[in-house]
Amino acid sequence: MGRVKFFWLCYCLIGLALLFGCRAHKDASTSARPAARTTITALVWAPDWPQEMLQIAAEFTRANPDVRVDVQFMIGNSVEENIKPRVAAGTLPDFVSVNPNAYAADLADQGILADLRQTSAWNNMLAPLKADWTSRRGKGFGISGGVATTMIYYNRAMFEKAGITELPTDFDAFVRVCAQLKRAGFTPIMWSGGFPNMLGNGPFASGFANDVVANAPDWRNKMADGTLNLDTPAVADIFAKMALIPARGYVQPAFMTTGYDDGIRLFKQGKVAMAFEGSWSAGAMLHGNAFQTGVFVPPWNARGAQVVPVLGSETGFAVCETPRKAAAMRFLEFMAGKGFLILQKKRHNISPFRENAGMAVSDPVIVDYTNAVRRYPVTASPYYSSLPSNTIEYVHGLMQDVLLHKITPGEAARRLDQSVKNEAKMHYK
Repeated sequence: MGRVKFFWLCYCLIGLALLFGCRAHKDASTSARPAARTTITALVWAPDWPQEMLQIAAEFTRANPDVRVDVQFMIGNSVEENIKPRVAAGTLPDFVSVNPNAYAADLADQGILADLRQTSAWNNMLAPLKADWTSRRGKGFGISGGVATTMIYYNRAMFEKAGITELPTDFDAFVRVCAQLKRAGFTPIMWSGGFPNMLGNGPFASGFANDVVANAPDWRNKMADGTLNLDTPAVADIFAKMALIPARGYVQPAFMTTGYDDGIRLFKQGKVAMAFEGSWSAGAMLHGNAFQTGVFVPPWNARGAQVVPVLGSETGFAVCETPRKAAAMRFLEFMAGKGFLILQKKRHNISPFRENAGMAVSDPVIVDYTNAVRRYPVTASPYYSSLPSNTIEYVHGLMQDVLLHKITPGEAARRLDQSVKNEAKMHYK
């Protein structure tokens, strides 16, 4: 009987051991499971750096395993045309590209974009840029993707072969340079008719700078309250200059179908002597060419007048007021730090931040150009931060219609004036 009790006791002890062992294994398995992962959506304008954006998202998730970034790329010709349908439908992402303009500022004041003033990214942004990203109610609604300035890149070898020894300093001189290049057998300049965003950043922005900003110091406030008159010969001149260049045969064949990447390729392949481009394309425009590349201020000024260059903030990034705002804020901080250095390996733009300015890859040519432009007495903002949001999209069509001879430059000026005044009435300021 004692032996039976002994065996039963052993049996019970073994059973209890197995039971507790299973529970311990179960508890250990449960604690080993990864924490629940948050997925944030990032809707990004990255026409020239999509691979870098994907790398940034992957690097962020490696450093923050609890957050996954679903990257979606904007399409079309502007940031605004991607954002507006989502605002209307209430389907904004958690992280989004925005421009430093009245439309995005209005989204912040409406409580759609988060206030970033408490972030390290905001505090580290260069002080002169913060005004671009501050709403009427004082909210910091975005961080800049770079210091933006537009310039004309040129092929030094072609200029030398054409006998051009001096860079043009006014529009008449620029036209003469184009004629000289054409006589030498070169296509003078690339016109991106198929990507009106660059027409806006290029000849339109420089025309607006020299024909409007130069003559109306209070132009921004007047545009906002609807008192700026744009139905003028000076504004018609913006569109006339844009049409003159192809009319004289100074651009590439089929220029109305040339897109963003196509235009850069034409320049790099030595098929055009000049290209209107931004500082954000410095990496592509200055490197990997079989020739030396130079830059100069677009001379869209009249003879004897001081040229007005374009200088401001590049398209940047914002966080939307969503349930995943905290995770999106973490991604914003990463974007302004290690992420910015990743995209700079390709873009070589001027850093908008204090701390990583020395670490970011920037070309001395672009640094020198930007520093020189900063010293000009008057500079103008990029067109995407100058015009009302609906007008940005509208002016794309106006430029293309002028180039296709569907409307005259004077008619384009009249329609631009109407659009800006209508926007003022609708309080998109």
